[in-house]
Amino acid sequence: MLSNPFLFTLLRILPASVASWLGGWLSANIARRNMKLRDQRARANLAILRPDMDEATREEMLTRRWINLGRTMAELTNIDRLIENDHITVEDAKGYDEVLAGPGPMIALAVHFGNWDLLAAHIKASTDRPGLGVYDPPQDPGQAAMLKRARSSYMGEAITGDGAARGILKHLTTKDRATLYILLDERRDRQVWFPRFGRDLPPSGNLSVALRLGRKVGAKFLPFYLIRTTGPNFRVHWHPPLDPAQLTDDQIMDQVDAFLGKACIDHADQWLALHDMDLTV
Repeated sequence: MLSNPFLFTLLRILPASVASWLGGWLSANIARRNMKLRDQRARANLAILRPDMDEATREEMLTRRWINLGRTMAELTNIDRLIENDHITVEDAKGYDEVLAGPGPMIALAVHFGNWDLLAAHIKASTDRPGLGVYDPPQDPGQAAMLKRARSSYMGEAITGDGAARGILKHLTTKDRATLYILLDERRDRQVWFPRFGRDLPPSGNLSVALRLGRKVGAKFLPFYLIRTTGPNFRVHWHPPLDPAQLTDDQIMDQVDAFLGKACIDHADQWLALHDMDLTV
């Protein structure tokens, strides 16, 4: 969707709600047919995660999932407008604001859920904390360029590639009340290593990096996610900050895993990585 210049421009011109709807329709009715392997993988994983549902209910959830994916891609062209026009509410907004206004560095932990780019833009717009995001650009140069173009209107400072670790450490140690935004469910070796879903998995990847950074710089962890409610409207849910000075790495991992893992199960129709893992092995 983002690699098509005409469609990119059209989605930017259209009202944000119409662009979001169009993206969902295209995904559910066109993209899904061309991505049968991903659809089958998501179906198999959903059957494992939600054995309480009958097959028809799971199919409805899978359809909603494709709609959410398409809406999310289309909304990348309009995230600045979604932020500015009150499309986001926050659970316990007063408590959330108090957390963001607190002292010291913070590492915000999320997964590819709802609209993860909108969540990054939201936290940037919600606080005066200097923010930094970590991202892995697509391998396709055209898609990478379009994604960068889309994010330029709302994303603050972001980092990737060689030198990222040094840049992150510098950000957290030299800027007052710095915030780092990390997505924990990165895909490696055709597998997703977080959430654990009962699997005996040690912290690895971005989660392992976050734990080490938190201890090194004394940063608290803020697990949070953004759920789509209706159309291009969302609600932020958050977990009370976790302090590495008071908790072990295992305790932190257990609480983050329980909070974000439950969200991925309860709202599997909004979790991107459902088609990127194999829970049958």
